[in-house]
Amino acid sequence: MESLIERLAGIFDFETRGIIPIIDILLVAYLVYRLLKLVRGTRAWRVLLGIGVFVIALTLSEKLGFKTLHWILDKATVLAPVALVILLLPELRQAIEGFAKVGLWSGRLIGGEASLEEQTLDEVVKASGELAETNTGALIVLERGNRLDDVASSGVMVHANVKAQLLGAIFYEGNPLHDGAVLIRDGEVLAASCRLPMSESTAIAEKYHMRHRAGIGASEQSDAVVIIISEERGNVALAIDGKLEIMSDQAQLRTRLGEEFSAEKRQGNRKFLGISRKDADKEEVAP
Repeated sequence: MESLIERLAGIFDFETRGIIPIIDILLVAYLVYRLLKLVRGTRAWRVLLGIGVFVIALTLSEKLGFKTLHWILDKATVLAPVALVILLLPELRQAIEGFAKVGLWSGRLIGGEASLEEQTLDEVVKASGELAETNTGALIVLERGNRLDDVASSGVMVHANVKAQLLGAIFYEGNPLHDGAVLIRDGEVLAASCRLPMSESTAIAEKYHMRHRAGIGASEQSDAVVIIISEERGNVALAIDGKLEIMSDQAQLRTRLGEEFSAEKRQGNRKFLGISRKDADKEEVAP
């Protein structure tokens, strides 16, 4: 019996030793994939290409006997870690903040569940349609799990119920609060005239300017849903997870908001698994 137990334990140990390297490789591959996806289309991608050129130059200078050049490049490698942190600071911050978005922790631990009632969404959709009809530019940030206290503090606190008339009045050109974003949290207009972080992605099409960059930037650094109304074209777009979706009408906007704020979606682990949402009716940020 003892011999049998030892043999079974050996088989289990062999299987464990075989599985662990596979899991290890898969984890490393996933991390590399997420890193490449993070820097794709940003200035960080050019930084990584520059690092590649630097390494090639360092190697060739040694092989070809360029002693002075190799000495300079070799000494420069001492400062490489500090230089990388400085150059990639925005991307590193985005990556760290992204850990709060992958679904490893409950939304309650990082700011609470998203809770927007149907009436609130209806008022937002109505306001968006009216603003688009009059070619009035607007940014409406719908907060979800990540609390955007820094965004709120950059604007003027309002603490008012969400009404289409109120949103229209805020973004009226003659209103001092119209230049900025409105932040909606838990069914109320929390703040207006808020500043949003600009996206530094080089993949954003040239036809999209500061307002769209601000909306995309906010969606890159948080799980918020940002409604962008174009002053030039009078169309409505959604920025979600750094992607831009152009809405064809109010019905589509209402449907998408309903999908994003449904209870089933909040409880899902789509982000953790890395499963992308449907590509139908989506316009990618990349041109």
